[in-house]
Amino acid sequence: MSTESVIERAAAVPVGADGTGAPERTADADADSARPVRDEPRGADALPPLGTDPAALVALVREAGHRGTPAPLAETLLVARPLLAEAGLAVPAGLLTVASGPLDVRFTHVDAGNRVGPPGTRGTDDALRVSGTLHRVPWARAADAVVVLAQGPSAGPVLLLLEPADCTRVEGVNLAGEPRDDLVLADAAVPAERVRRIPAALVREGRWRSGLARAALIAGAARRCVELTVAHTTSRVQFGRPLGRFQAVKQEEARLVEEAALIMAAVEAAAAALAEPDTAEFAAWIAAAQASASVAEITRIAHQLHGAIGFTELSPLRLATTRMWSWRDEDGSEHAWFRRIGRHVVEGDGDRLWPQVTGG
Repeated sequence: MSTESVIERAAAVPVGADGTGAPERTADADADSARPVRDEPRGADALPPLGTDPAALVALVREAGHRGTPAPLAETLLVARPLLAEAGLAVPAGLLTVASGPLDVRFTHVDAGNRVGPPGTRGTDDALRVSGTLHRVPWARAADAVVVLAQGPSAGPVLLLLEPADCTRVEGVNLAGEPRDDLVLADAAVPAERVRRIPAALVREGRWRSGLARAALIAGAARRCVELTVAHTTSRVQFGRPLGRFQAVKQEEARLVEEAALIMAAVEAAAAALAEPDTAEFAAWIAAAQASASVAEITRIAHQLHGAIGFTELSPLRLATTRMWSWRDEDGSEHAWFRRIGRHVVEGDGDRLWPQVTGG
């Protein structure tokens, strides 16, 4: 399935305030992606098949970031489906999202005969009762299921697959108007076939995969900022000549292209590393850190060269930059990623840093 087909078909997701409407397609490719579309059905055939090359999935997410696709493609392709597969759960058709957080998790069928540990720490099966709130879940209203990482009742992490009927949704949005809903669980019953006990390493993988997903989205949006800015400075005439002919503008545009290229290089390196489990995590940290760090400079230059028009409601630049500002603070700030990188270097073999960064 082509990138064009996946992007177009995955964009038909319900993101209306009531969670029932589908986004409205407009002729203008730069129109606000939160407007409803009603002419395309959503289904499993809108997604690439399981087993698709991870690097191709990262490229697809970058394209979604470039177009501002109103769908949880990043969460589905780079986080939820890999986690489900590694946990040994069947991967459901359709779009997925991911959440984590402290929850009250208890066994549905407590093993009353167990004499090891406190009462309630053993169950006759893995069926669970779950209460609590998952905050700001990306695209919750548009997802067919939610992959949840939480601490289980047996002092170890568990992976749960929640369905929309399991929780109450309190709708919210991020700075760019993308859905970020709270999911409230009130003693929700999760059957054993939708529960897996997992190692701590899989929880850690969920974190770096989420960081890579956001970095790939930012890489696409950064490319959009470059395109829009160059187009604006080429067409906008000031003092009798295009803005792009002024030396100061050229220098800022060069800096803009440089920052976007840094993100792209880091994301491509992380995508290539996905085939090697030993290097994938560190490469994802670097991609996430670089993407988050470059957002401020990219958005500063793009808006400075656009002037006030870049902040207007219908400006395509505003749609790209507000998403970037939102994404850089989700799944960890640049400082959090840099701390992970620094700790890895200090606690590990420092002689391996340069080969890890350069791929040499």
